[in-house]
Amino acid sequence: MPNSATARAQRFQAYVEQLAGALGHRDRHGPLRAYVTGLCLPGERKSIEPMAARVDPRHVPARHQSMHHFIADAPWDAAAVLRVARDWVLGPMVRHGPVVAWIVDDTGFPKKGQHSVGVARQYCGVLGKQDNCQVAVSVSVANEAVSLPVAYRLYLPESWATDRKRRRAAGVPDDLTFQSKWQIALGQVQALQAEGVPAAPVVADAGYGDTTAFREALTTAGLAYVVGVKKETTAWPPGQAPRPPQRWKGRGRPPTLVRRTARHTPQSLKQLARALPPTAWRTVTWREGTRGAMRSRFARLRVRPAHRDEGRTEPRPEEGLLIEWPRGDAEPTKYWLSTLPETTSLADLVRLAKLRWRIERDYQELKDELGLDHFEGRGWRGFHHHGALCIAAYAFLAAERARLSPPAPLAFLRAAPLPKGFTPRGSPGAA
Repeated sequence: MPNSATARAQRFQAYVEQLAGALGHRDRHGPLRAYVTGLCLPGERKSIEPMAARVDPRHVPARHQSMHHFIADAPWDAAAVLRVARDWVLGPMVRHGPVVAWIVDDTGFPKKGQHSVGVARQYCGVLGKQDNCQVAVSVSVANEAVSLPVAYRLYLPESWATDRKRRRAAGVPDDLTFQSKWQIALGQVQALQAEGVPAAPVVADAGYGDTTAFREALTTAGLAYVVGVKKETTAWPPGQAPRPPQRWKGRGRPPTLVRRTARHTPQSLKQLARALPPTAWRTVTWREGTRGAMRSRFARLRVRPAHRDEGRTEPRPEEGLLIEWPRGDAEPTKYWLSTLPETTSLADLVRLAKLRWRIERDYQELKDELGLDHFEGRGWRGFHHHGALCIAAYAFLAAERARLSPPAPLAFLRAAPLPKGFTPRGSPGAA
């Protein structure tokens, strides 16, 4: 009967073999094993040279060369690797319940210089301000216990998308055109649907949710959502809607567009929130944090989003509006629109809206533990290859964590077992 460490090593071997099956040529299998192992091993830096020194200290130059070629130049499909990682996690994940959300998010990588693919002065969430950085858009599958990014793509700013010289130097695919972040995310969501990933409501912050076209596209795709919106977003109060088209008087074309009037206009979400009576607010606890229960005050109501509806022939459908107003704050702090059924409890709605914390934690661990932000190359292919393998390594650790009830901290799993033939520095037999 194998002990837990031996069983984990066997699962790691089987997982690496499945990843290798997505690569095509067998000459890529060795560098893959070295790279994933290097990502899983302890070490402050997860760029290629220090990883090569850890996994193969007797042959560092040769190992470095093969790993560099594998990441920067070899034409394998990063999306295929992500599919293997996704499928590996889903089994252990459902032990803790079904997939309850597809979480759309992005993460920034501060950068100096102008030559790394996609780098530009833009908002960087890591820094909380505009700065020079790269930004990757992702979609994660999640429940209360397990989560994993399963789609991952660099956002290419318009200044890059229209610059042929920089595109060629960075190896940006010729058929890639400029897309906003919400358009990238929508394409990822549609691809996951086509691949048969278990469907779940889409969760996103206001950077995505405040775009009406994004919300409408999710509805067209048959997906419910709970998405952040800004306080300036307008909506019709409960029970109200734009006026019907003006009466036709028999001359010209009959009017078809709904109307607003000077006295009949939508309100901002902030106005709607401030008009609610004190009895509308409920205290909800959504999870236990490291410092105790996470709780706040929330209210919900039914509204009709009003964005440019005067150009429509009918009012927009009603949606749920969720508002957070922490006790002691001068005004509400967060707003969400939701197309979940009206029968969804307030507690469930709040838990789903707040589930984005899992992705923030995933990105922190991907960077701090697995070196997602340690890639030193400048090219499009290398950026996505490195990202896919970091996520693949994280998927193995997430699946191991999910085998436990409750799931263990990531540190419990350090370090991952090694494939045969690799001896980390400092172990018996190392040079």
